[in-house]
Amino acid sequence: MKSSIKNIFGVAAAMIVILGFNVATDITTIEFPFVETEIETAEEKRITSLKDFNDSIVDIAQKTNPAVVTINTEKTQEIQTIDPFSFFGNPWGGGTQPEIRERTQRGLGSGVIVSEDGYILTNNHVIEGVDEIKIRLFNDDEIDATLIGADPQTDIAVLKIDGKNLPALAIGDSDESKVGAFVLAIGSPLSEDLAHTVSFGIVSARGRNIKIIRNSRGDFYGYEDFIQTDAAINPGNSGGALIDMDGKLIGINSAIASRSGGNDGIGFAIPINLAKRIMDDLIDDGKVSRGYLGIEFGGEVDRTMAMALGLDQIRGIIIGQVIANGPSYIAGLRKDDIVVSINDQPVRKWNAFRTKIASLKPGDKVKLGIIRGDTEQNITVELGELPTQLNTDNKVLKQDLDEQIGFTPSNLTDDLKTQLNVGNEIEGIVVKDVEQSSNAFERGLRNNDIITSVKRKNIQNVTEFYKEIEEAIESNDKAVLFEVERENMRLLIAFEL
Repeated sequence: MKSSIKNIFGVAAAMIVILGFNVATDITTIEFPFVETEIETAEEKRITSLKDFNDSIVDIAQKTNPAVVTINTEKTQEIQTIDPFSFFGNPWGGGTQPEIRERTQRGLGSGVIVSEDGYILTNNHVIEGVDEIKIRLFNDDEIDATLIGADPQTDIAVLKIDGKNLPALAIGDSDESKVGAFVLAIGSPLSEDLAHTVSFGIVSARGRNIKIIRNSRGDFYGYEDFIQTDAAINPGNSGGALIDMDGKLIGINSAIASRSGGNDGIGFAIPINLAKRIMDDLIDDGKVSRGYLGIEFGGEVDRTMAMALGLDQIRGIIIGQVIANGPSYIAGLRKDDIVVSINDQPVRKWNAFRTKIASLKPGDKVKLGIIRGDTEQNITVELGELPTQLNTDNKVLKQDLDEQIGFTPSNLTDDLKTQLNVGNEIEGIVVKDVEQSSNAFERGLRNNDIITSVKRKNIQNVTEFYKEIEEAIESNDKAVLFEVERENMRLLIAFEL
């Protein structure tokens, strides 16, 4: 029986790690020889045998592979070396001066040509901090690349080579990719000798947040809504393509979860809808502008919370605070509202929700479905622009700050005030997950302490707390003073950064 293969191909992800960043010089114009890239869409394909199905996958691989490139990077570092014999003393007297030597560190990654004139999408971590970026094309030509821009928070970077008639991948719609759909992952795993490796799998899951998964440099990303795939991903695949059955780009391979350091069947890709939004901003404006609601996270509705709130199902996130005079405040959102949908799509996880908002532009309007008390209603909010101090593209990510200070700050919601038996007049943040090996623990901070001021400045929420800590770090302060509320006692704790 004839059957469409539309529903058996979709999206996926993958990645690896390497270093990178900066601008290469001496750009050479290159004209790529004609490569057939016209792919019959999934709707047009019909299969009557396994061979037909296999031929369809082969056709997609052959026609999309030329648009995937290998990225080679170099970074020169100065290192000090000391003569080992100097440890035994200098018999002729005098000190031994260290010798300065240069060391070249090389990196490998992948990228995807998305326009015939040479724009390339890749991961920020592939090119961050490097001195030279070279692109190796499918026909083995090598050309220098210019960095157009990068966004560490989404791990997206845009490169440009000067060329004509380059094989470019058509951009698909990652929102339409379904769990179980077939995908191809293409990249350069492990070494340049394995460039243009094609692997086959399915979309394993959508909307993954992988804060617990780090790339090889230990970095966290700021906005995460990954596509998970079991298509084989290995180091070097970072920045490569995730392709659906229409032969369209639906993801940029970015990360893996692995106990062995290689492919364990759990790879992650950045959805192309998000990547394209970032790319367009970097090309047009040289920076990324993000939508801003002006709310603080109050919690996710799990099974216990749903029962406590009398909800009929597990759904939504709770607004902990509404920033005064911000977009949400002006639109009518209030503290303790439960956001259950955005543009008629269900909301379940905070991280996916904030990533969705950040993927939109200032001025865009979003329809939020909320529960307030016993009633459901819709509120339309016109997004503002994420304030500079909150758009931490070039600042330490909040997850890194948490590691540095040794605990996780949490908003002091009304529910927490009740649990901790503190009065409504108390404002601040709650200390959570204190590391016993941290300076915070050593100085006396404990779980459920309430920090009401930092450096004698009153704080009301996590945003204000991070702002004060970041300013202290930028000012090279040796220590900061916390005012702490604990069991109706007021404490002062000096905290080393």
